[in-house]
Amino acid sequence: MTEPDNPISTLRNPGRETIRQFVIYAENKVGWLNDFIEMLLAEDIHVMAISVLDTTDSAVIRLIPNYPKETARLLKSRSISFTERKVLAVELEGQNSLQSITQALLHAEINIHYVYPFLYQPNQKPVLAIAMEDEDTAEEALAKHHLRILSQEDFAR
Repeated sequence: MTEPDNPISTLRNPGRETIRQFVIYAENKVGWLNDFIEMLLAEDIHVMAISVLDTTDSAVIRLIPNYPKETARLLKSRSISFTERKVLAVELEGQNSLQSITQALLHAEINIHYVYPFLYQPNQKPVLAIAMEDEDTAEEALAKHHLRILSQEDFAR
């Protein structure tokens, strides 16, 4: 039997899927984040990027896991409310990369909503998670400026 030329995309082989971010509104309580991370690790889900914003009543946790489909199933099974959206993971090449990113997005007239760094660097280069109003147009604009956009495949462990 011969191996297929194009392997089938599976849960643990996500292919060239876009990066998915989860936004969770958590109780502002000591230990909640630790318990949440332990729950993810118990399912072999690793946090590739995270941002936590503390408010008076709750915490807003933005995270990018290595396996978004499994993460969504786990959160649903534990009745943890969340939203999910596409974000771009842009690899930084050097000192001027951040300015190249902002300039490319300015030329495309795209507003940046927020930015945070990845914990995991697949090519030993810094990577930024960027959320904006039009990810598809932004991806085109960044590619025109020779900036590398990473996919879910680059982060699967």
